[in-house]
Amino acid sequence: MKLFNRDLSWLSFNHRVLMEAMDANVPLLERLRFIAIYSSNLDEFFRVRVANIRNIKQIDKKKINKRIDFDAAILLDQIHKEVNQQLEEYGSVLNGIIEQLKAENHVICMHADEIPESIYPELLHYFKTKVSAFLQPIELSKNEPLFLDNQAIYLAVQLKNGSIKIVNIPTQHLSRFSSFKIKNTTYYIFLDDVIRIHLDILFPNNEIVSSHAIKLNKDSDLQIDDEFEGNLVKKIEKQIHKRNLGAPSRFLFDKIMSGQLIEMLVQKLELKSEDMIKGGRYHNLNDFFQIDIRDHDFVYPKLPTVQIAELESSRSIFDSIEKKARLLHFPYQSYDYVLQFFNEAAIDPDVEEINVTFYRMAKKSFIAEALISAARNGKKVMVFMEVKARFDEQNNLEWARKMRAAGVKIIYSMPGLKVHAKVALIKKKDKMYGFFGTGNLNEKTSEIYCDHGLLSTDPELTNELSEVFKHLLTRYTPPSFNHLIVSQFGALETFISKIEREIRHAEAGREARLIIKINNLQETSLIEKLYEAAERGVDVKLIVRSICCLIPNKNLKVKRIVDRYLEHGRVFYFHNDGSQEVYLGSSDWMNRNLHRRIEVCFPIKEDQMKQEILTILKFQWQDDVKGVWLSENMENIRPDSESAIRAQISTYEYLKNQYG
Repeated sequence: MKLFNRDLSWLSFNHRVLMEAMDANVPLLERLRFIAIYSSNLDEFFRVRVANIRNIKQIDKKKINKRIDFDAAILLDQIHKEVNQQLEEYGSVLNGIIEQLKAENHVICMHADEIPESIYPELLHYFKTKVSAFLQPIELSKNEPLFLDNQAIYLAVQLKNGSIKIVNIPTQHLSRFSSFKIKNTTYYIFLDDVIRIHLDILFPNNEIVSSHAIKLNKDSDLQIDDEFEGNLVKKIEKQIHKRNLGAPSRFLFDKIMSGQLIEMLVQKLELKSEDMIKGGRYHNLNDFFQIDIRDHDFVYPKLPTVQIAELESSRSIFDSIEKKARLLHFPYQSYDYVLQFFNEAAIDPDVEEINVTFYRMAKKSFIAEALISAARNGKKVMVFMEVKARFDEQNNLEWARKMRAAGVKIIYSMPGLKVHAKVALIKKKDKMYGFFGTGNLNEKTSEIYCDHGLLSTDPELTNELSEVFKHLLTRYTPPSFNHLIVSQFGALETFISKIEREIRHAEAGREARLIIKINNLQETSLIEKLYEAAERGVDVKLIVRSICCLIPNKNLKVKRIVDRYLEHGRVFYFHNDGSQEVYLGSSDWMNRNLHRRIEVCFPIKEDQMKQEILTILKFQWQDDVKGVWLSENMENIRPDSESAIRAQISTYEYLKNQYG
């Protein structure tokens, strides 16, 4: 069975992100933000994926998992070749955006000599009173080791006396940009340049020969063994602190830097040729997110959230849910309904118990505050906190401590397993209320992630959800799930059986269709079934945003959508000879989701709700504005169609008509 490589497929997705920055129809500031997203994505890719591939390269193949089906050295070469090609486009696109912004009187000064002289006095004051407080120059010595913080940016400064200084750029304390308005023009000055033009203050009585930006990415993946004893939280915290000690995975340097300086840094940092990536004058361009141009022409027009009249007028969301289950679509509809769900639970005297899973929490989490209030109001509150959510471990741990201090029972990660389910269960004496989601219980990301959530009192769903929480709390093995699809409890087998059922319908001459919308597709047994289904006459439609290891063919198309919001919801549709089944959930079809995580997918039973989901899926499949076809060469091919359907806008208008 032929498959795309997972990592090369991800690079294809990131190129699709870059295509949004290239699109002249995208507002200028939004294009700059896509540049920032591309940069941030690539940064994490090197810190995690490339670092892991390099680790594999160094291990004797006999000692590693037999399922590794690639040559690490060849794959690294392919990755570097593809990244270098993309970075050529990236630089060209960025320069074009910068020039267009300049024409619109917004000048991002990409070099110190672009800064107007009239701004210099203010920059000097800023440097003396703020910036200099955080500067900690290091002399590059032949006898002393050099340590660079992971992801941090520095200036490598050469002085005429022959010494080399490494100067930190303190973006963790100060904004990356300072803005100044002169007449009708706004200038955005890099913190890097504020330091550059005052290096004579930092190194008095020395002539500055050159200064160049450098940055080191290190292996940042947490390697937590599948241990069944010991304190997992302490292990996680220890690994977080070790991140700065990880092996190099990418060294970015200014391509005009002298060979002598490069050689010295290579030696001091113990770098290899495969670590070296030529960059430009500035690194960490994900900081472009900090530029806020308040001009409506530069950003997408705001889409006011669609209100649900019955929920708005009701004094109790519990009363509303008892009358009718509610399917919510974010960010088109307000996340306030979810906040109301938890807030009401915290103060309702009839609520006895609240159970919640968290994967990635908001830094300012109103849901967590509601749970703290609930515990202080005498409710029994249990939170399952995933402390292995990559790069959110520290934030999750901090919230866990706050909630524990208020009396919330905190259950931490299971060794060898992540809990990725997005669910909550509120119990009264005579009824249970469930929240089932496709995205994190995170009010911040709900503003930019397209997700779905179901609020329901359906006992078939809430009783099985109660079994999930019982398993998380006690590790007991629940009976089989008849309504929910739960990873670790037959989810893979269930999905395969549903595809096989469509194959049987097709072979019997009946209509057979399935639509799968996910973020990532990697699990080989499911891919094999999808190939088989398409060959045997099942109409298979795949909407896969990011990694797709399945290779499209004439019978099997794959659509990829990147737009103003991040497509994040997972949807599974099976025609089932007219008895249509629709499931939503947290699970991608990846090895990790189906084999090493707890995931919950849930059925949509009501016909009206099914129709909403199917209508949204139809918009997505027909999207020829922001949707592309994935080619058999991993290229993103824009459709030939001129119907001008843009799924996210069509979805918004549809929901507005439904509920407005």
